[in-house]
Amino acid sequence: MILYISTIVVLILLAPLLTNFIKILKMYLLYKKPVSIFQGYRDFSKLLSKEIVLSKESSSITQIAPFLVLSPLLLTLFFLPPIAKGEYYVSFVDAFTITGLISLSTFFLMLLGLDSASSFGGLGSSREAFISALVEPAMILTVFSISMMANSLGVGQAGVNLANHFPYEHMASFIFAGISFFILLIAENGRIPVDNPETHLELTMVHEAMILDVSGFYLALIEAASSIKFIIFASMFASLFMPFGLNLPLLLAILVFILKLFFVCVIVALMEVNGAKLRLFKVPNLLGIAIVFSFLSLITFYVLGA
Repeated sequence: MILYISTIVVLILLAPLLTNFIKILKMYLLYKKPVSIFQGYRDFSKLLSKEIVLSKESSSITQIAPFLVLSPLLLTLFFLPPIAKGEYYVSFVDAFTITGLISLSTFFLMLLGLDSASSFGGLGSSREAFISALVEPAMILTVFSISMMANSLGVGQAGVNLANHFPYEHMASFIFAGISFFILLIAENGRIPVDNPETHLELTMVHEAMILDVSGFYLALIEAASSIKFIIFASMFASLFMPFGLNLPLLLAILVFILKLFFVCVIVALMEVNGAKLRLFKVPNLLGIAIVFSFLSLITFYVLGA
């Protein structure tokens, strides 16, 4: 149990580091002077010391919503697959629970954007709802598909089963599910080509539009939730689609898991540098690909057994 709690604490502490690592890698690739690797922690501490400014049009929702955005994501951390052999994990949580908790966080974020009564907040919330409506079914299908290959509906148990018995006979289904999940990782975390996390232009932003009127401690909570959401998706991808290293000695298993997280960050950074943001009405085409691949994964598994 101590290892279980320690793992969750490590993931929370690593979350700002991973998102900042993506930024640093992008700056290196674009021949810019990179920021400090600890800049994410500095930004968080700076926000904690800033004054909270509330719109006169906002209600008590603005004061409550940041906590409700963060809480479901913190709860989701307890349901992730283990990273080392013998570590405690929750074995009964399935795709619906994980997707529901993430969607609940997104719902309160959209509510926060609407509560400020600004045009940008409403714009961002409507776009987020538009994207989430396409992401959620693909997420359920993808996690359900990989769970079927692992012979367990529980996400934690699926990660353990995949590490112990990799489904080589279902490699085609496994690859289809991996492609789908990576697209969802990009979409749910507001990365290019779905959203640009580094701009405040009203024509391109989704996530940033919803938090333009949030400041101080509340903004720190939202930024923490954003980085924790990324590490949730990165951890699930590392555990379910790169299921190796679990049976290594404890310290080596933890090191391999962290390296897998940074590998995911490298792939995301390379995609962002070499890609451009899609127009909003082109985004369904990308998310449609995720839905198609998730269906293909299930069909290939059940019909062809491949």
